Amino acid sequence: MKHCDVPGLNRRRWLQGVASTLASSAAWWAATPSHAASCPPAAWPLFEAFLQRCVQDDGRVIDISTPPMQSTSEGQAYGMVFALIANRPERFEAMWRWAVVNLAGGDISSRLPAWQWGMRQDGSWGVLDYNPASDADLWMAYALLEAARLWNKPAYQDQARVLLARISVDEVMHLPGLGAMLMPAPVGFHMPEQKLWRLNPSYLPLSVLRRLSAFEIVGPWREIANNTVRMLRESTPFGYTADWVAWQQTGPNEGRFVADPQFGDLGSYDAIRCYLWAGLMSAQDPSASSVQKSLQGMALQTEAARVPPEKVQVATGVVNGTGPVGFSAAVLPLLMSQNRKNTATQQHLRVQAELKDKAYALSYYDHALCLFGTGFAEKRYSFEPSGRLLTSWEKACATKTKR
Repeated sequence: MKHCDVPGLNRRRWLQGVASTLASSAAWWAATPSHAASCPPAAWPLFEAFLQRCVQDDGRVIDISTPPMQSTSEGQAYGMVFALIANRPERFEAMWRWAVVNLAGGDISSRLPAWQWGMRQDGSWGVLDYNPASDADLWMAYALLEAARLWNKPAYQDQARVLLARISVDEVMHLPGLGAMLMPAPVGFHMPEQKLWRLNPSYLPLSVLRRLSAFEIVGPWREIANNTVRMLRESTPFGYTADWVAWQQTGPNEGRFVADPQFGDLGSYDAIRCYLWAGLMSAQDPSASSVQKSLQGMALQTEAARVPPEKVQVATGVVNGTGPVGFSAAVLPLLMSQNRKNTATQQHLRVQAELKDKAYALSYYDHALCLFGTGFAEKRYSFEPSGRLLTSWEKACATKTKR
């Protein structure tokens, strides 16, 4: 199976050529005036708690709830996005540089960031799993593009271009009967003997794909976005999505979405992000309404039970358990997009009540979901139809400048 082809792009020359600009770009980063310089950081207590609890001074984002005290490429990527929303360029730079040096061996043109880093069994520290995670790679590229625009730092755009070229080479494949699709990682998700490919719907935030589509018109991102919409429509019979979905080839150029051979139709800690990404889509996005309708089972269940379920069997719609506080935060944007104001208020109150006493005791994942969900509900950020990030600090600075 061939990777996705980018018309007119000689990958090796492209990667080498753009990589050669990075050293000079570093000087640009320091020298170029930033729009953010005249705008103070946005006051965001929950992000400050995240920095104090989960982020070292050198930029390493830590999941302290895990035995190896792990850092992941996902954590670094999410941290970068939150730093953008909070207008904290120095924290953004530290998190990005830590990821490049420690997860990508100092060179993103030749290696995508490893998924997991932490304490090894022998007590040493380093990479635990070299296989990248494609959702983290997408979010990092997105954060770099938006940082280049919002903070007037062209070097970040150069680095995003390098990263996207590497993703296209290593993590995008053509699935027969479907087309270009983002694999969860370069290794381990294609089962050729079964003619099957394993996919993770939560790795494919459509707002991010919209932004990448606009940036690289000849890239695979528009087709991947369209196939993501199709996946959500065809694999959610009761309005819920699974953590993992598989694509099964059924003919020379035919296929269908089926239950994942390893995890079945369970929807839980991965899938909760799908409802979050759907709710964050701009109402003007042409796919927003259909995607949100595909996932309305979660909104209806939360409305009926007053709290999101922890687990769902997607094929039957049977739910189990009570989702943690991060789940309530994650469904907030979807509830708001569907004008379920009372239920949204209930979930926001639940989150606020738990954060009042536990903001410094949240798990990394709950903390990240709370930042995404409540940050949107509090109008700290939103997405344009093109996927561009709108931040409250940018709006405030623009208003101040006009005055």
